[in-house]
Amino acid sequence: MKKIFNLLLCFFPFITLNAQIHEIGVFLGGSNFVGDVGNTSYVSPEKPAFGILYKWNKSPRHSYRFSYTQSGITGNDLDSEETGRSRRGYRFKNNIKELSAGLEFNFFDFNLHDYHPKITPYIYSGLSFFTFDELYVLGGKTIKDKNSNSIAIPIILGIKSNITPNLILGAEVGARYTFTDNIDGSNPDNESLALRRFGNLNNNDWYVFSGITLTYTFGQKPCYCAE
Repeated sequence: MKKIFNLLLCFFPFITLNAQIHEIGVFLGGSNFVGDVGNTSYVSPEKPAFGILYKWNKSPRHSYRFSYTQSGITGNDLDSEETGRSRRGYRFKNNIKELSAGLEFNFFDFNLHDYHPKITPYIYSGLSFFTFDELYVLGGKTIKDKNSNSIAIPIILGIKSNITPNLILGAEVGARYTFTDNIDGSNPDNESLALRRFGNLNNNDWYVFSGITLTYTFGQKPCYCAE
């Protein structure tokens, strides 16, 4: 009976949750903003960013990923190569606190129970919920209106390797397309501030987190069928 039960586990691994490998760790890096104020480079970290993350590896190719990341966000027109922005000279500061959940896909098999050194590129996407301050510009100065929140779609590209049997080191760049156009104060939602709007009101803001991840792996080894 025991052999039959073990065989069933091999063919139907989803009936047990204890046979999965888990990862928990930290993210350290930097952030930058892409919108109507400041530099337009997509990868140009300006402020420190940090966070925590958890992964539930369902197979050597994919895992469910959950994370919390926060950072200051800033933009300064004087850093832009566009003449119009440089002459305008606006600047802003904001704070992003993000919760994200989604699916991470490995381009190569990344079996955490095979302790030989391995490396793989990966891609992650899902859905992010973040908080920030609604801003507006008055007399060339950026002023806070209220606290707000929005949704973003993360697109993360990275590469990772197991540096010890239980530690995985990764490097990644993650752009977030947001559903707001007012992280920089260019398009306040408050209709009483409609005359303060400027820039391209048809394009939403982006923010980018770039850095490294270090995660610790734990969990029971899954059942493998004998040939």
